[in-house]
This record gives sequence, structure tokens and C-alpha cells, in this order.
Amino acid sequence: MNYHVKKTGSDLNPGTEDKPFLTISKAAYVAKPGDVITVHEGVYREWVSPRCGGTSSQRIVYQAAEGENVVISGAEVITDWVKDGDIWKTVIDNSFFGDFNPYNEVLFGDWLFTRDRIFHLGEVYLNGRAMYEAVSLDGVRNPVRNEKSFEPDFSLYTWYAEVDDKYTTIYANFHGEDPTKGNVEINVRRFCFWPEKPGVNYITVRGFTMKQAATQWAPPTALQEGLIGPHWAKGWIIENNTISDSKCCGISLGKEESTGQNEWTTLFTKMGHQREQEVIFRALNKDWSRDNIGGHIVRNNHIYNCGQAGIVGHLGCVFSLVENNHIHHIRYKREFEGAEVGGIKFHAAIDTIIRNNIIHDSFRGVWLDWQAQGTRVTGNIMFGNDSEDMLVEVSHGPTMIDHNLFLSEHAFKTLSHSCALVHNLIAGTISVGQEPRRHTPYHVPHSTSVAGMTNFAGGDDRYYNNIFLRKKNDERSDEPHLESFFGNDPLKPEDINPFTQAFMAYPVGTAVYNEYPGADDEKPWERMKRIFAAGPMPQKPKVQEEKKDNKDEEGKPAYASLSGMTPLAVYIENNVYFNRALAYKKEKGARLYDDSAVEYTIDRDNKKVIIEITKPELLVESAGDIITTEKLGAGFHTEQLFEKPDGTPYCFDTDFFGNPRTDGAICGPFQVKEKKRFEFSFEH
Repeated sequence: MNYHVKKTGSDLNPGTEDKPFLTISKAAYVAKPGDVITVHEGVYREWVSPRCGGTSSQRIVYQAAEGENVVISGAEVITDWVKDGDIWKTVIDNSFFGDFNPYNEVLFGDWLFTRDRIFHLGEVYLNGRAMYEAVSLDGVRNPVRNEKSFEPDFSLYTWYAEVDDKYTTIYANFHGEDPTKGNVEINVRRFCFWPEKPGVNYITVRGFTMKQAATQWAPPTALQEGLIGPHWAKGWIIENNTISDSKCCGISLGKEESTGQNEWTTLFTKMGHQREQEVIFRALNKDWSRDNIGGHIVRNNHIYNCGQAGIVGHLGCVFSLVENNHIHHIRYKREFEGAEVGGIKFHAAIDTIIRNNIIHDSFRGVWLDWQAQGTRVTGNIMFGNDSEDMLVEVSHGPTMIDHNLFLSEHAFKTLSHSCALVHNLIAGTISVGQEPRRHTPYHVPHSTSVAGMTNFAGGDDRYYNNIFLRKKNDERSDEPHLESFFGNDPLKPEDINPFTQAFMAYPVGTAVYNEYPGADDEKPWERMKRIFAAGPMPQKPKVQEEKKDNKDEEGKPAYASLSGMTPLAVYIENNVYFNRALAYKKEKGARLYDDSAVEYTIDRDNKKVIIEITKPELLVESAGDIITTEKLGAGFHTEQLFEKPDGTPYCFDTDFFGNPRTDGAICGPFQVKEKKRFEFSFEH
């Protein structure tokens, strides 16, 4: 059946093109597998909650009519404003909100760090722009500029709400704008497109503008709300949409509520990572498997102005494809912060592909947390991100990272094992760390079944055929330094305690691994085998004294051993280092240059990323072996090969654009043998 929805329709109609429904919700109530719902021009202020899902062969499709602007909004227009001195106020009967009043709902959840003040889920929008919540009425009358915001001037546009048993009173400073002209909206609904119950499978949503949802903070240990999402289901396609102004998350592929709901914060028992372990095993004891969950496609969406994440997902993102999305200005207001913020923030992205996305002006670009096993991150362009372009945290891999352009000041941070970086352009720092306290699962290859758990000594990483591009005239020290988990703030060794998460970093390059063993060094298990073969162990084995000055035998900082753990070996070969970028001291085939063959520009006026190959001869010199699964091997703990999510081997015999790598694989994303200029648009 083909149903139609128009603003001139009626929900008493049969939903035909001649007699359409008035609301999308009516169509969602009657839709069955194989049905198509076409929505026509207009603003639909409703929460669409599909009642029925489709099947793998008969999807239910929700689509905007071709060439028509269809908006689904979680907000309502408010014109009943009155002057209150230099500001305005409106008084709303609480019945207007039904059973959900976002101005009475507090932002809350595990790993939310903003504890010094209260935020609510509501927003006030002036001409479509979200204003800033003040901590008191005085903050409306006398607003203080937020210099951390992406838009510090607009941060002076503030609001404050008071809720009693009967009324919600909202005060706002519009700075000369007249709110009675219909240019002000307020949040009313939690979602735009979200099934009320889990298990609504095989839905396609395409072509809509969706905005202004009052979503709650979405940690991996709670219901992960999104402006749109499948709510723990299988086989959704979310494509060609514009998604913005979610209080927290734009798209959620995350977990449902029954497996855990902020138990770390609400019960104050056990540690947060233990609660997350419990969530995983509860999910396994229910229905978390390839047959029931994940396998989603999220593509060609424009996602921006969300407070926490563009796309979030714990467990529910498994076996999914996220491609060709433009994600930017995440946590743009800089109002609240926590450990779940990024353009894409996934936990347990097992066999998930993240490719060809443009992610910029976020806190972090891509953050893979826990169980990034069989995950591939390829062909993405990232720049202007605050913390770093990509972080892989407490995962045992194998995680494949290839053909990306990492152009932020901080490129890559790892607190994991078994990451492979191949054919990337890396223009920022690399930071590495260890984690002895947290034990996280690894899985049977290409499955959600848990194979084991362990902590993180670091290492087992691979770097092949990358370009490291240091900024010209970079005057930073070539010596290593310690930096923090959030914000990359410098740390001193004496600042380190058992609860400090510290990372070792260099300006640009793989020298950050200098204290790690290489491919030819004796492995820890080889050493133990040798010791045992030599005879009985002494009763009191000699214990190496702690180096309180954190120096190795040569007097250089020994940051890699701060945890007391011996890192695994790293495999680093045939990378190119420009503008005095720093190579791993044991690297084979490294090429180091004082100048550069590559230049890049972020042209924000014309919304372009420009890459120029200025000295191709230096790149041609780097041509080496084609990198394959055979070369990459298997992750140490998982014993899983570096192979594609479908289990077939990697063979990087084509470049970023799909051009063949003939006469050897040139380092970096592009197989270029002549001067070249590439332009990548990020305009929407």
C-alpha cells in the first residue's frame, strides 16, 4: 500500500494521494510490511512512533516527497510573550506538555561531568537557533558571554524556566527581537522519529528535515535516546536527512533500557566500567546477536548542532554501515560535557564500517570505545576537532583505519590494542596510553559472543604507508610529553596517580612508540619461555625497582612503563615524515624530509578542504609493498585477522578514489605521481 500525508489532509481519510492523512503518526499506525509512506511539503510537529516494522524483503519506507521540504519538529511555536522589564516571559499551562515537560526534566546520566549546575532538556529557539539556558533569572537579565562556545556572540541570548504544579514560566532575553511574531519555538517532544517499543525492524527513513528534540544524555549504560533511531532493532536505513538541534544525540543506534539505566550514578555501587560489563552480559542473555540487532545503514545525512553526539550507539551499532554523512558542530554550545561526546561515539562497533564521512568542529571526530573489533574506519575527512580526530579506547581490535585525512591539531589517540593505520594523511599528534584497571571483552570473530576479557598494556599496533605532515616552523619540543584524556592538557609525571588517565604524545609522527618493543624484539612470552627453559625460577625473583624519576637506562622519559605494564610490540614500516615529523626509532624504510610534498588548506569561506601534491617525486620514492591481510596478521588478544567485516581479506591495491596502485603502493591516501590538487566540499 502507498500512503500519502499532507498538511491539507485528514486522519479520517484513507491515506490515498487524493485523500491523504494529516499526520505521519496516522500512517505509522496503519503501516504494514511493504508499505510506502510519502509525506508532502510542510512542518509536522509530532513524534512519529512506528507501531509495526517490516521484513528484510518487505521494508516499511517513510519518505519525503521528491523535491518537497518536509520537516518533523519536536518543538512548538509560542507567541504568547509579554514584556518583563528588558526581557520577555511566557506562562504555559503544564497540560500543554502532556506527560513530558522538558523544562522540568534534568539532564542526567552516567559519565555526565557537568555537576556544578543543572541543565534541563528543554530549549528555546529564536529564528531556529537554540538559545542558552541561564542558571538563574539574573542570567537572563544580565547574560554572561560564553567564550568557549562556537558562537560566543549568540551565547548572550539566554533563557530560564520556573516550573510549579500548574504552570511553566519561561523568561528569555531576545536582545531586541520581538517574540510575538512567531519566530520563537520551544521543545515539547523527546523524539522526532523513534519507536516507543524495541524490536520494530526494517524501517527506511529518507529525505526529511528533523530537528528540535529534547533527548536525554546517552551513556552506554542507559537508554541511548536519539532524535531519530531504531530503539534496539535490526536493519534500519536512515538516509538523505537533515538532522539538527537534538539536546544530546542526533541519531542513536544504541541500547534499550532494560539492560541497565544509569546504575553507576543512581546506586553508587560498583565502578562504571563494571556496570558497563553487566550491560553487555545482560544484552547477551537477551537478544544481542547478528540475527536480532544492528545491521543498520546510516548514509548521506547532514547532522549538526547536537549537544552530545551526531551518531551514538552502544551494542546496537554492530554490523552497521555509516557512510557519506556530514557531521559538524557537535557540542557546539559548550554548555555541558562528559565522556560520551563526539561526531560519532560508538561502543561495541563490531564489524561496523565508518567510511567517507566529513566530520569537523566537534569535540572528538570518531570515538570508538570498547570492543572495536573488526571495525573499519576508511576514507573519512576530519578537521577542526577540539580533542582529536579519532580515539580508540579500551578495545582489543583488530581495528582497521585506512585512507583517512586527519587534519586536526590532534589526530589519533589510542588506549587500546591492535589498531592498524594504513595509507592515512596524518597532520596532528598521536597519543598512546595504557589501562591496567579496566578489563573489557573481546569476541569470537564476527560475532557478539564473548571470547575473553583483559586489560591494556598498549601496543600491537601497525603503521604502514602513512604520510605524517608536521606544520611548518613547528617550534614544539621533539621530546615526549604527557597529556590528559580530555582536552590534551599537559601533565607532569608527578601529577600521575592511580586514577589519572595519562597519554604520551609527540608533535607529529610515530616516535611516540619509541619505548615500545618492535617486531624483531623478544616478546614477553618468548622471554618467559627462555627463563623457564633455563631451569627453576629462584624463590625470590628480582623485582625491578620503580623508576621514580620516570627515566629509562639512557636517561630519557620512560612514560610507557608508568603503569608497570610491558607494552606489546608495534609494527611500523615504510611511512613518510614531512617537515621534521618524527619516526619510530626502529622503523624500517622510514623516509624523513625537512620539507614537504603535501600541503593542505581548510578554506572555511568556500567550505572546502584542499590538498595539494607539490613534490610528487618524494611520494614516488616511498612506493612499497601492497598492504594485505597477510602482512597485517592477527590481533594479539582476539587472534582475529585484520580482515574485512565480511571476513574476506584486505588488499589495499586501490587508493582513496579507487585508482589502482601500480608500480608499488605510494604512501598516503592518493596514488599520485604528478602535481595534483584535490578539493573536497563540506557545504550543505
